[in-house]
Amino acid sequence: MLYDDAFLALLSDGVRRVLPEWGLPPDTPLRLLTVSENATYLAEPPSGTIALRVQRPGYNTEAAIRSELDWLAALRSDEVVRAAAPIPLERGGFLARFDAGGVEMLVAAFEFLPGAPPDEVGDLTAWFDQLGEMTGRMHHHARTWPKPQGFTRRTWDWEHCIGPEADWGDWRAGRDLDAAGLAVIGRAVDALRAETQAFGRSAQTWGLIHADMRPGNLIAHEDRLAVIDFDDCGWSWFMLDFAASVSLMECDPRYDAFLGNWLEGYRRATPLSAANEAMIPSFVMIRRIQLTAWAVSHAETPFGQRVDRAFAEDTVALAERYLTHHA
Repeated sequence: MLYDDAFLALLSDGVRRVLPEWGLPPDTPLRLLTVSENATYLAEPPSGTIALRVQRPGYNTEAAIRSELDWLAALRSDEVVRAAAPIPLERGGFLARFDAGGVEMLVAAFEFLPGAPPDEVGDLTAWFDQLGEMTGRMHHHARTWPKPQGFTRRTWDWEHCIGPEADWGDWRAGRDLDAAGLAVIGRAVDALRAETQAFGRSAQTWGLIHADMRPGNLIAHEDRLAVIDFDDCGWSWFMLDFAASVSLMECDPRYDAFLGNWLEGYRRATPLSAANEAMIPSFVMIRRIQLTAWAVSHAETPFGQRVDRAFAEDTVALAERYLTHHA
């Protein structure tokens, strides 16, 4: 378990030590906002709140983080989406570092956007129209944006999502999965490998995606959405972005409305082929199996602690449905 109380105490102390890198005194009011892949803190000086993201050690390289920030800067400067601006250090650059018990930690700071996640503001179903349009704009930008030299991000393909050496761990370790459930998901995993290999990768199906635009990484303010936390952005099938947006909502009775609104918004921003649309259920299945592994490898997080037998049962049911209709 990474984010136990002792390690979080080290992180809090380390964040305070690097606050002067952004011109803030070490005694600036500071509180832990959330723990997920990374630990995020809020510093609250009189000049305005900023978010400080402490990178999970070993997850993204320094070059990958710089590449993330390059894409974020391009999306903002090209006015593609509303997104939180990275805040540079006073000496230049965007990454501070500190030692936490012999582990080097990297910290990036971002403006704190007003608003709340869309699932806390009004009708989430209605927000999916705007989310689809925003996602379409991002995909169109990704196809045309000239990547800077040295740009590097992880790949979210079958191998890295749900293969034996997947980035988030082995789905077979998922809690509350019995032998029968493991067998069903295993058949789905094999079918998804064959299906994604046949689908292939082209300029219209594959590119740079956010990969985690679930409601918790969106900010609704007045009538507009903003997107935050590009930490998982990488190379994948474009439609995996929808799958990420419905994380943990795959069995929600509103799912069809989410999808219909998202597609309508997406097509206002950029064309979408029938072949891409037909693959969406497969990517939703990949994401769900991927989350099964994440809940184990990140067991100390709120999501990891929330996963229960019902999650496992729903995952098996989704795999059975996938095998019936799509394999």
